[in-house]
Amino acid sequence: MTSPQQPQPEPAANGTEAQPQPAPGTPPQAPAAPPMPPAAPAVPQAPPAQAAPAQAAPAQAAPPAPPAQQPAPEQPAPAAEAGTMMLQAQQAPAPAGEAGTMMLQAQTPGQPPQPAPADRPAPAPAAPPREAGTMMLQAQPMPEPQPLAAHGPGKDAGTMMLQAQPQAPAQAPQPYAQAPAAPPAGPAPGAGYVSPIPASPTHLGHALASEWTKIRSVRSTIWTLGVMAVLVLGIGALVATAVSTNESIGATPPLFFGFFGMLLGILCVLPLGVLVVSSEYGTGMIRTTLTACPARGRVLAAKALVFFGLTFVVTTVVTGLVAIMDNALLGDLSRAEVTGAEWLKSTVGVSLYVSFLGLLALAVGSLIRHSAGAITIMIGVVLLPFVLSMFMLTDSLSDLRNFLLGYSIPNQITVMYGSKFPFVDGGPAGWEPLWIVMGIAALALGGAYAVMRQRDV
Repeated sequence: MTSPQQPQPEPAANGTEAQPQPAPGTPPQAPAAPPMPPAAPAVPQAPPAQAAPAQAAPAQAAPPAPPAQQPAPEQPAPAAEAGTMMLQAQQAPAPAGEAGTMMLQAQTPGQPPQPAPADRPAPAPAAPPREAGTMMLQAQPMPEPQPLAAHGPGKDAGTMMLQAQPQAPAQAPQPYAQAPAAPPAGPAPGAGYVSPIPASPTHLGHALASEWTKIRSVRSTIWTLGVMAVLVLGIGALVATAVSTNESIGATPPLFFGFFGMLLGILCVLPLGVLVVSSEYGTGMIRTTLTACPARGRVLAAKALVFFGLTFVVTTVVTGLVAIMDNALLGDLSRAEVTGAEWLKSTVGVSLYVSFLGLLALAVGSLIRHSAGAITIMIGVVLLPFVLSMFMLTDSLSDLRNFLLGYSIPNQITVMYGSKFPFVDGGPAGWEPLWIVMGIAALALGGAYAVMRQRDV
């Protein structure tokens, strides 16, 4: 790289180059003197026209031959005015620790030189120039810069060449290399991604815990089961108190009068069974549920088990309290003896029947995926057969009327309480209503599972 040249004198009139002479009164510069520091003012030179012919002879002397590895010097262009040559180091846009570049900047005599940056050490004084040459800049490796030597006679016209000092042999400039980073701690190659969060295989217990959290944290569960308990207990107490004023109730078992409260309590259990599934479809929570547990059968089984267990426990407690109260008020008025089987069927049997009826509502809610539509269907299943049979008064419809009355939900609940409607011929008896509702609920849940697997959500 060739740097800006020093201002050169114009040729004299006789064809020879005239050397610039210092002004009168200024002592001549020694050839071996080191270069002036950047802060020293430049020495003015005399115009080329005032150079003496006698002093031009040394300029015509042949300078020593330049080294073979150096390029031939180029003829400098004539300068318009005298100036000062200043060497200033400038760091290249390279990583820290690498060699920088040198920049030559010319300044006019009246302009003060620019100071070197504070973060770089001051350069060492250059060696005396010995010969003319080309200005070259050569990068030096770290850790510290080497002084640059200028070659060529100090009083001869020409250009200055900057050459780096020789370095240690067999060592090329190498940039600072960063130490290899330690490999990150992790699994061996090919082991795949391992999450830092401890994970365990999921099972049905996790789904049950999730569904239990849902069903106990929503207000619909408290309202529906709370209203059901109030209706069963309240209506059972009112009916038992009203019947206790009679002298005798005949062969009717005293536990039968809990039927009236339970018939209305079913209308509270059915909406809860529908909302266990349909509420998630309405709010979009079902997407999160199925994302967390992609096994559709596990989700449906968890919902069914949690709902069935909660409904069975609450219903058993309520029917047990009503049975104790009815037996205490009406036990002396009935000729029927209440056995252990009657107690079991009027409490646990009725609770199982109501719970499986709620599972049927849950399956319908999963199939319909709409709360209002599923609740309407379940109310129709409970009340519509009984209401329709009351309007079938002709003899041609007697068989259909007896079938609808005998297998209607109200009559099946009556059978679970140890009696039946007096105007019904046929129908189930004993524990048959429980087996019927269990079979229907199982079929409905199987259909819900099959449909749930075919849907996206």
